[in-house]
This record gives sequence, C-alpha cells and structure tokens, in this order.
Amino acid sequence: MSLIIAYVGKKGCVMASDKRKIGYFGDKQNLKTLEDELYSGKIDNDDDFLARAKELGISIKITDDANKLKIVGNTIRGEVSTKGTFETRRRRIYGTTNGYQIVELLGSDTESRKAGESGVIIFGNEYAKRLAETSIQRKWKASQSMRYMGEIFQSILEDVASRTPTVGKNTDVLIQRPKFNKTEAQKHLNITIDHDIKVLTKFRQELTEKLVQQNLDIEMANKIINHGEVGKVVNIDGNMLFVQLNDKTQAVDGNWKQKAAPGQNVLMFTESDNVKIGDKVIIENEDLCLKKDKSSLKCDIILCSL
Repeated sequence: MSLIIAYVGKKGCVMASDKRKIGYFGDKQNLKTLEDELYSGKIDNDDDFLARAKELGISIKITDDANKLKIVGNTIRGEVSTKGTFETRRRRIYGTTNGYQIVELLGSDTESRKAGESGVIIFGNEYAKRLAETSIQRKWKASQSMRYMGEIFQSILEDVASRTPTVGKNTDVLIQRPKFNKTEAQKHLNITIDHDIKVLTKFRQELTEKLVQQNLDIEMANKIINHGEVGKVVNIDGNMLFVQLNDKTQAVDGNWKQKAAPGQNVLMFTESDNVKIGDKVIIENEDLCLKKDKSSLKCDIILCSL
C-alpha cells in the first residue's frame, strides 16, 4: 500500500512517497477478492473501497501519516513493508549522488542487495506503478533541477492517489546532494546500509526482549493469588511472622524472580497480638490475612500459584 518514486543521478537523489497504510481484518478468501479488485484498478476511490470492504465483511483501518522516507547519512532511504504472520518483509532503496542500492529484508536478514548508478526507480503495486510510469513519461525532463523533480514526483503521487485507494494524498519529498563520484557513492552506501541494518537488528532484538517480558508479565499476573490459603505460621518474633508456603504457592519479587519456593519460609508482618504457631494464612478478596480472625498481614513479595 505504498508508492515511492526516486531519481538518482549526478545531481543527487530526490525521493517522494505517499504516507498511506492500510490494515485489514477478515475472512482470507474475501480479503483476497478485495485485494484482487483493488490491485487491478477496479476500485478507484476511498469511498468505493470502504463500501466494497463492508460488502465482503472486511474491517479496514486507513492511516495517512506513515513515514516511508528517512535521511540516513548522506543517503535517502525509502521503504515499503508487508507484515506476515511471523516476520515483516521490507524492500528498501538507498539513494545518493551517483549511486543507489535496493535491499530486500526478511525481518533483519538480507535476502538480496542490488546496486545501480542512476535512474528513476519506483516501488509500489503494479497498478500504481503503471499509473506513475505513464505520468513520468509525460512530465519527465532529466535537465530539470532537483527541487523541480521533487515537485513533479509529488504531483504524480497526488494524481495516482486520485485513481487508486492504495496510495494516499499526503506526501513526503526528500533531497540529498552530496558530492560523490560513482565509486565514492557505492562505498558510502555500503557503510551506511551495513550500519542501518545493524540498527534494525538491534531494534528487533530489543523488541523481542520487550515482547518476551510482556508475555512473562501477563503469564505471571495471571498466577497472582487473589483468594485461598497460602501457608501457615511456623515462627513468631514480635510483629514478624515466618510463614511456610504450602505446596501450591511460591513467592516472587517485582521482576518475577522466585524468592521462595513451596515449603520455604517468607517474612510477613502483623499488628495483631493474637497470632499462634500453626495459624493459617490466606488471601481473601485480595487481602493477605490470618484465616481465624482476618487479621491483616503485610509482606514485600508477591504470592503466586505454580
């Protein structure tokens, strides 16, 4: 759901893109029907797109604020991406003066990498690309300034957006004009792209760790005991009680690290003077207390089931 147009030559690099992203949810077969109609050009505006999606029972979320272009070093990076079940597939173009590279990634793994020196490159679905190519052939003049090229690309994007919902009317245009010859350009691109992919790899690793932690948080939160017996008093020292956990209860800290296993003792505090060895400790309505008289207890650990 993107259209990116790039020019790379001896003057520099200019790149333009729309900002549309579309999310789908619904029956796979109906979704395929919708996409086939969309990519063939049978649906030519947003209203018809939403109406047809509704007919097919497909939920759609359209946003027009996605940033598909970015300055990286002395290059411009354009990216289109498709989210799969397990991985995101990315197609990127990195452009600078006298050179570009097209990189295809699955996750953060490089599947292909191709280099070129100059030309007009278009990323997008086949229908949107055909519309853009026709407009470029009509409007393009290589002698134009980089700024004017950017304005032409922007007008082409807006024209394509008026003819297919796969492209949005909001656009971005970026220009880079470093002084590189063809050899310098590829050297700079190699260094820039290698570093950029390493940044992506690190980001994905951090995201994976965050998701793992979130899943752990959810799993452990579901194990927190809100009701039932957790142990018994085995020792008393003033207002301090040593409570032996039963065989179904463990104690963890705020990071879910186990502090006491079933059968081990944990420290609790009481304000009652009527505590005896063997008294049962329970959680009732999320409150920690003695079973016999509901005297309140406090502790600095979290009690969870196994």
